[in-house]
Amino acid sequence: MFKAILIDKKDDKQHTQLTEVNESALPKGDVTVRVAYSTLNYKDALAITGKSPVVRSFPMVPGIDFAGTVTESSHPSYKEGDQVVLNGWGVGEKHWGGLAEYARVSGDWLVPLQQPFTPRQAMGIGTAGYTAMLCVMALERNGVTPDKGPVLVTGAAGGVGSVAVAILSKLGYTVTAVTGRQQEADYLRSLGASDILDRAELSEPGKPLQKERWAGAVDVAGGQMLANVCASIQYGGAIAACGLAAGMSLPASVAPFILRGITLAGVDSVMRPLADRLQAWQRLGTDLDIAKLDHVTHELALHDVIRTAPSFLEGQVRGRIIVPVAS
Repeated sequence: MFKAILIDKKDDKQHTQLTEVNESALPKGDVTVRVAYSTLNYKDALAITGKSPVVRSFPMVPGIDFAGTVTESSHPSYKEGDQVVLNGWGVGEKHWGGLAEYARVSGDWLVPLQQPFTPRQAMGIGTAGYTAMLCVMALERNGVTPDKGPVLVTGAAGGVGSVAVAILSKLGYTVTAVTGRQQEADYLRSLGASDILDRAELSEPGKPLQKERWAGAVDVAGGQMLANVCASIQYGGAIAACGLAAGMSLPASVAPFILRGITLAGVDSVMRPLADRLQAWQRLGTDLDIAKLDHVTHELALHDVIRTAPSFLEGQVRGRIIVPVAS
């Protein structure tokens, strides 16, 4: 038996509890992992609260991330004792995830724990930080370099945003951080932000073409905010879009695309090929200041995850939440 957060559905009502699960209930997979750390992400909070139909089958163990040690393996790349990390692949949605003491998955979904990270630090990064790195790489591919001008990060006090600010500042970019919580200004400056912008300035409908302000942007918001960001990007600039915290719609004009030649690059982290994952994790090892990582990381006990999930959706959480799972 092992501890797990379990989401189930009965009479069309969702129930979530911390419970004991028999190991025989673990799903199919060729690698079994004793989970050391997992995380609480926005998608996990949606799953746990039932606010969005994230969970595709029941019962489900949430947790889109985990880091731990292989206990059993028939996969050629992994053996007992190997330390591994998992991000995405529908884990916590379609396949049991990391908010449990054990997980069983396809070895093809795993990445070896990369130097110089510990399992705890790897989850301090998690899907949010790995996604932030993919966004930075997307900006680089589209020609956004530090000498081109300042860059914008929306949702900067959240998990993706915090890590994006830290990476971009270390790489030499001048970063403007967007937040709706002005009390987070000192925190964002400590990560490397040069300027703080109130979210309200980008939240209302604006002109299809606005003043050219930023060479590039990392956007976690979507919605009207992304439309305004598109309208404010410099000629030839790019936006890496990876989230929908402000909505799935995009009430934008084609004007900045056809008159300024900007690029809107979608960034998916869930189904990313192994080569991209390895590159992102290797880049994190060099481009993220581990001291800053500790600054954005907070621990939450497994038994506190369910009650904390609603506050995550209300935008009350700063940085990254990691969950020590191993008892």
